[in-house]
Amino acid sequence: MSEALWTPSPERVIKANMTEFLRYVEERGGPPVPDYSADSYWQLHEWSVNNPERFWSLIWRFCGIVGHRGTGGGAERVGVGLDNMGPPDPEKGPHWFPDASLNFAENLLRFTEDAPALASWNEEGHQRTLTFKELREAVETLALALSAAGVVAGDRVAGWLPNIPEAVIAMLAATSLGAIWSSCSPDFGAQGVMDRFGQIEPKILFAADGYLYNGKEIDLLPRLRQIAFRIQSLEHVVVTPYRKQMPDLEGVRKGTLWSRFIAAQWGIATTRKQTPPDEPPRRTPPHGVFRTPVEGNKIPETQHFEVKPPGFERFPFDHPLYIMYSSGTTGLPKCMVHSAGGTLIQHLKELILHTDLKREDCIFYYTTCGWMMWNWLVSALGVGVKMVLYDGAPLYPTPDILWEMVDREGITIFGTSAKYLALLEKSGTEPRKNHDLSKLKAILSTGSPLAHHSFDYVYKKIKSDVHLASISGGSDIISCFVLGNPILPVYRGEIQTPGLGMAVDVFDDRGRPVRLIPGELVCTRPFPSMPIAFWDDPDGAKYKAAYFDHFPGVWRHGDWAEITRNRGYIIYGRSDATLNPGGVRIGTAEIYRQVEQLPEVVESVAVGQEIDGGGGSSGDVRIVLFVKLQPGLSLDETLCERITSRLRENTTPLHVPKKIIQVEDIPRTISGKISELAVREVIHGRPVKNTEALANPQSLRFYERLEELRH
Repeated sequence: MSEALWTPSPERVIKANMTEFLRYVEERGGPPVPDYSADSYWQLHEWSVNNPERFWSLIWRFCGIVGHRGTGGGAERVGVGLDNMGPPDPEKGPHWFPDASLNFAENLLRFTEDAPALASWNEEGHQRTLTFKELREAVETLALALSAAGVVAGDRVAGWLPNIPEAVIAMLAATSLGAIWSSCSPDFGAQGVMDRFGQIEPKILFAADGYLYNGKEIDLLPRLRQIAFRIQSLEHVVVTPYRKQMPDLEGVRKGTLWSRFIAAQWGIATTRKQTPPDEPPRRTPPHGVFRTPVEGNKIPETQHFEVKPPGFERFPFDHPLYIMYSSGTTGLPKCMVHSAGGTLIQHLKELILHTDLKREDCIFYYTTCGWMMWNWLVSALGVGVKMVLYDGAPLYPTPDILWEMVDREGITIFGTSAKYLALLEKSGTEPRKNHDLSKLKAILSTGSPLAHHSFDYVYKKIKSDVHLASISGGSDIISCFVLGNPILPVYRGEIQTPGLGMAVDVFDDRGRPVRLIPGELVCTRPFPSMPIAFWDDPDGAKYKAAYFDHFPGVWRHGDWAEITRNRGYIIYGRSDATLNPGGVRIGTAEIYRQVEQLPEVVESVAVGQEIDGGGGSSGDVRIVLFVKLQPGLSLDETLCERITSRLRENTTPLHVPKKIIQVEDIPRTISGKISELAVREVIHGRPVKNTEALANPQSLRFYERLEELRH
């Protein structure tokens, strides 16, 4: 067993929400907790998977979810049809909390004090801060306007917005009415936005006039005119003046400024219909995060009563909340519909237990509104913490701009991508030297596998006593399969644990569990944050094909992964992008983590080129490695030899590419992930089906008709 890079102190373990939950479960008939060692967590995990109804019922109570749990005329029903692992079927299930009702926005707006709730930054620094009270008032004002505009439960409301407070306000206002929210990042082109929103036919579109990225002003209005014209379902296009005081909306069909939309709708409906409850409902005491004493901010359990705010109609647990999208690199993006209850209970579980989020914390995640980490981050409002938004390039105007923000805002949980940490390391930045990181307790990383050298960089150059949690999941489940654990050690290159309640495993090609060798990442039992449906998929065929065709009755996620001796997980990349030289499957991340440690290499992409007949019985593939080098450098024989030697010495001879080619750029999806599939199609002369899914589609031309690949 390898040596741990970080081990939580006994004091930290005792104070962790995960430890509090262990006690809480034991007191209610769960597994005994003789101590707070790693074995205690693994016993809890096994119990959570084998007793899903009991586990998720306790999670509801422990996290203090506001809503009516329902009794079904007798005992509380938590799960129905949990033996059916597949697309939810009206009769067979799986269904969660079928008698419960809640309002997602009500849960995120439960705090109303004047404490900071949301701080907003961009490349120009701090922009503004909203308190919980101000946020709630802004949401209620916009919700009234949306209601007057005819928005009702089930309508789609879309956001094509930078990562600014208006995105959060619009989402909460829409979902408070039972409408379904869907968002895209403003770096999507017009066709990419239409490929997504055109499928779901939104009634309202929220947009901005522009945004700032890498020091450049990006004007969104030309694209907005195209989008508004093409999506005929739109009844209002509401524009927030983010970069200009008074943007020119001429030519934007149905376009109006945010302030004018509110004023106009208030003229239609100056009062909100209110149905006061017969009696104030008792809010379930939110144990764990609120039971941890916080000076000046402790909420005694005897005071856990509140009147349901007027206007928060409660909907079924599986009422649709979000529509998320697949990357769309192989065709039109798939539209995945997620439920309010499933999203809420899964996010609170991950934030409170696996991230150890408490009321005194301040959380940040570098994300756009088009990535599921934005949805995950916003759910932190339900824990009553300050949340920080950042809009712009993460390394501009200086590589340490985000760390200046950490200092100023007192960020305790810092979320980012593996690529950011790799680029920060290459820039030579050492945050620990110039910044006060005393409050920082956790760094989260996702988006792609976190390389071994990035683990070392965090502990040597950022902070030695910090919980580094690599996490992995996706928009498919709007959450994580495997993630961090604040009471367990961190090992280099590994994700610490599967999530509680998640029956995660690794299968070989025959569907058999394997250990210490790579295989397909799977989940063998239902969980609440599974999509409730795909949009426009009445018979569930798209849903079934996406996850359940490979192993019947088992969710195949599409990641190539391995379970380690520490019971942690290594993700090697997407299984459909694995390389197969000589019939041996290799994850691309194994190559990247070696090659990108060379200072000359900025980033790389590896694909398999079909040779000798191209995939027939006598065919094979050879690995081709494309490298983007530091400015001014050229690939020569010496650097090629260093690349091949490093791979041969640190992996296996099969990992060594047959061809190494320098390119000017590497294609990435809008969410920042390298698109091996797009490169693979181009080098074989096949069309890339949806270049609108790429952030830099022009980069594909560097891979066309390469002479080096003809022999």
